[in-house]
Amino acid sequence: MKTTRPFIPTPVITIDGPTASGKGTVATLVAAHLGFHLLDSGALYRLAALASIRYAIAQDDADALAKLIDDLHITFREGLAQLDGADVSAEIRAEEVGNRASVIAAHPSVRAALVARQRAFRKPPGLVADGRDMGTVIFPDAVLKVFLTASVEARATRRHKQLIQKGFSANMDDLLRDLRERDARDSNRAAAPLKPAADARLLDTSALSIDQAVDQVAQWYRALPAPKVH
Repeated sequence: MKTTRPFIPTPVITIDGPTASGKGTVATLVAAHLGFHLLDSGALYRLAALASIRYAIAQDDADALAKLIDDLHITFREGLAQLDGADVSAEIRAEEVGNRASVIAAHPSVRAALVARQRAFRKPPGLVADGRDMGTVIFPDAVLKVFLTASVEARATRRHKQLIQKGFSANMDDLLRDLRERDARDSNRAAAPLKPAADARLLDTSALSIDQAVDQVAQWYRALPAPKVH
């Protein structure tokens, strides 16, 4: 007699938050710590933004942007982001690309074009997904939802350090202005605005080290009840 294995959903941890809150680094380290897959949703939007620049697609042409995304060949291999087979990991971190990604993300059709790609990252043994709407839109059934934040001053300082280390020029006043503008745009957009899920745990990293933030998320996950069998 053939027995059917009970279905246990693949666990997902979502880590959402504003730009430079540390969510990318925390998500990467939590995924490595737990042996889970990683989804950097921001990288997907940055890849789409970079492609729109390369192919001269206007950032307000929602239909053309959505079609472009459908046709893109995007892969993540060994921590590298590839666009049409070429490593563009450094290019997508430029401020111009980040700002454009925030603009095109406001288009509902652009977000819809990337939903299926994001959900396809959910594979055993588990997934850590970081972004802005992972817990509210992409993975509403996530077993743990974390909303990371930090003061705009702390985030600008981190962003400045990251850019300088990667060889990009950066000005603190410009970074502060850009972060405030992106926060307002991301929080007030009609499509999936930046906000914590109703059941998210809030984690302010202004005064925390990366290790402390990672430890806290890992502790929250380990304290969860055993998964339900479906």
